[in-house]
Amino acid sequence: MVDFRLSEEQEALRDTVRDFAREQVAPVIAEHYEHKTFPYDLIRQMGKMGLFGLPFPEEHGGMGGDYFALCLALEELARIDSSVAITLEAAVSLGAMPIHLFGTPEQKSRWLPQLTSGEALAAFGLTEPGTGSDAAGTTTRAVLDDATGEWVINGSKAFITNSGTDITCLVTVMAVTGTNPDGSKELSAIIVPSGTPGFTVAPGYSKVGWCASDTHELAFDDVRVPAENLLGERGRGFAQFLRILDEGRIAIAALSTGLAQGCVDESVKYARERQAFGKPIGANQAIQFMIADMEMRAHTARLAYYDAASRLVAGEDFKHHAALAKLYASEAAMDNARYATQVHGGYGFMNESAVGRFYRDAKILEIGEGTSEVQRMIIARRLGL
Repeated sequence: MVDFRLSEEQEALRDTVRDFAREQVAPVIAEHYEHKTFPYDLIRQMGKMGLFGLPFPEEHGGMGGDYFALCLALEELARIDSSVAITLEAAVSLGAMPIHLFGTPEQKSRWLPQLTSGEALAAFGLTEPGTGSDAAGTTTRAVLDDATGEWVINGSKAFITNSGTDITCLVTVMAVTGTNPDGSKELSAIIVPSGTPGFTVAPGYSKVGWCASDTHELAFDDVRVPAENLLGERGRGFAQFLRILDEGRIAIAALSTGLAQGCVDESVKYARERQAFGKPIGANQAIQFMIADMEMRAHTARLAYYDAASRLVAGEDFKHHAALAKLYASEAAMDNARYATQVHGGYGFMNESAVGRFYRDAKILEIGEGTSEVQRMIIARRLGL
């Protein structure tokens, strides 16, 4: 029998983050969301709690935990708000994790302590205005200037999370650094510190959802960084990117599960309180069945990401199960957000309501870190199709 019960330590972490989300995030997030402001105070508190260091070793300032622990934290945060959750997810999975997995000892000692403590954030510059899920279509280029020993980077990136905050310290940029023997593009990852001349961060996007998170377009105009800022091996950028996204899909599945469960929480509460025709609307079988279906989806999504995360932590092949979890959980979140809005009626259509934010936040989960169509491609290929 597969046992998905949490250990005492895992339950303690989950409960701690749940309390933080309910007591600290819930009272203030609606205002941040409405005014599109980044919640620096909450991020600082999360840093002090050690959330940014959950899956990293203690030698680099981490908590010595694992990726499963990160996913538990993401679920509980997203149960209240996805902007805060995606800030943590991107900071860890896309910001610090590439340096942890592929960085040199010098790169790790320079960057990881401030990233694992939450004192600074890092971003991952992959997506470009004309590429989307097609990473092989990357056009940003980096040329090694042998005379100076520097990479010279030119190009642009789009939809990059955590790239323009006051505490962002670097962006890892995926760039074309040459041509492979088969004629394909040689892709490499290069660390670009914030404030490097020629590196420009555009104003934040006006987004449908995730309105309290930080997202920008980036431009690189003859940006020069030392040759030692190459992250991992030259030409291995695409393989590194695939590893990072495979792990990140589990994290997005956990975040999606939290949103799906938050929809259940809010709908149960509202169905008990809202009176119509002389009784709570929760007494109506139509409402009961809608909420029961929502609970079923959230529970199944949780089992899916638990399975994928457990395989990752155990060192097993997890790519297929990460795709399954991300696909199911993100679509469950979208379905639950729609159902929760229906249960709440007109109140669910108000921006200040939690389900109104859930509805706006859910759609991007079917797009970010690999669209639902990409997940189906991965799953189909595993089945030999």
